Amino acid sequence: MNKLLYEGKAKKVYQAEKDNQVIIYYKDDATAFNGVKKAKIKNKGALNNKISSILFKKLKEKGIPNHFLKKLDDRSQLCQKVKIIKLEFIVRNIIAGSMAKRLKLKEGTVPDNTIFDICYKKDDLGDPLINDHHAVALNLCTYDELALMYDLTKQINTILQKAFLQEDIILVDFKIEFGKTADGTIILADEISPDTCRLWDKRTKEKLDKDRFRRDLGSIEEAYVEILNRIQ
Repeated sequence: MNKLLYEGKAKKVYQAEKDNQVIIYYKDDATAFNGVKKAKIKNKGALNNKISSILFKKLKEKGIPNHFLKKLDDRSQLCQKVKIIKLEFIVRNIIAGSMAKRLKLKEGTVPDNTIFDICYKKDDLGDPLINDHHAVALNLCTYDELALMYDLTKQINTILQKAFLQEDIILVDFKIEFGKTADGTIILADEISPDTCRLWDKRTKEKLDKDRFRRDLGSIEEAYVEILNRIQ
């Protein structure tokens, strides 16, 4: 039995045979509003594993360094071991979710610019929104490392927007995380799935992501299956 290194809201991380590798297992657990709302969604783990695997491969082919090595089975991936940087990078192509609520803006508004936010990954603080200077003051990264992560985030947004749009899916917003390898190299980590992206059907604007759980819209598994079917 592989040693459990970490268990989060949606995944378990186990030590792999090689010291510099881990096995990431995707769970069916779903949480929203910083863990206030909880449930299990049938097949969510398997679907997110497949979707993330496809998207990580696509990004690697486009030159984005990431932790994905290969899909092991329906729910597990073999990945490069990293030390996660405690920042979430959020990209907003269309205003929705917390930003719409916080600033009292109409959901679906398309801004003239792409909006980039960072949040401090700290559960007991509710993953607060912070700025670049906070991130450096908290010793989470340096300014040079921030610049690198912002640059990678912009590239990822361009690649994913194009890939989704080819399948008639709008990438509304998404959040990503980065980690450092043993030699200090910063690479993309965590997951990219309907749990971490807002994805709308281009024609109908139907929500095909975790908002179906957050907002009690139903047909959650069906929405995730729809995303998988379109991108694979």
